[in-house]
Amino acid sequence: MPSLKKLKLLISYDGSYASGWQVQPDRLTYQGLLEEAIKRITGENTRVVGASRTDRGVHAIEQVVAFRTSSEHPPEVFRRALNGILPPYIRVKEAEYTTDDFHPRFSARSKEYIYVLENSPVRTPFLLKYACYTGRELDVEAMKEASSFLVGKKDFRAFQAAGCSAKTTIRDVKRFEIRVCDEIGFLSIPLKGRFILFHVEADAFLRYMVRNMVGTLIDVGLERYKASWIHELLESRDRTQAGPTAPPEGLYLYRIHY
Repeated sequence: MPSLKKLKLLISYDGSYASGWQVQPDRLTYQGLLEEAIKRITGENTRVVGASRTDRGVHAIEQVVAFRTSSEHPPEVFRRALNGILPPYIRVKEAEYTTDDFHPRFSARSKEYIYVLENSPVRTPFLLKYACYTGRELDVEAMKEASSFLVGKKDFRAFQAAGCSAKTTIRDVKRFEIRVCDEIGFLSIPLKGRFILFHVEADAFLRYMVRNMVGTLIDVGLERYKASWIHELLESRDRTQAGPTAPPEGLYLYRIHY
């Protein structure tokens, strides 16, 4: 019987086209698309494991996945063949062999997400699927001050969505940066406006954690709460006290560190 090899893929996808990463009955998903494409190449029913279970509408700049196969095709052949089968909104950027004990999720040291928020008086029509929008000008300095309370090893239960299966709500947020820019690139064209970028890195994330933090910081930016309120919110461990969940289209899985 042929020995099983383990392949690691670096993939990107536009989250607008499918119902998130994880396989669901009667739904188009990125995990499902990959597994179907691999079966066409190898004839094997293969389970692909991903580093992050991105939700519907969430994009991935760099998602890492792995699977086992008995195929003798080298990684580069897999990369080319998969890109020839998969729809154009998901691409395999790199493929390589990895060790049997590598796990895309559990081997990760940290993950980075970027959230894009347009805060212009008039919304840019080209970014409807790629950025969240609010027309009321936000107090970014207050948001930055509030975000400082989110850095460190803490209990993030107040930002955990219902249905999260995590065994613990303790997470280590290594950095939380917020910056404002007056243009953003789109198809190599600079789009003018006011954009706020949230850059978060942590050892792991709870379900909807980034979107819940961003939604809460937007409330601070709208002066509904003072920046120091974030500390009280963390202490409460009560999701109902936090702000709304920010929409998925502004969120990008940016990078995973091993």
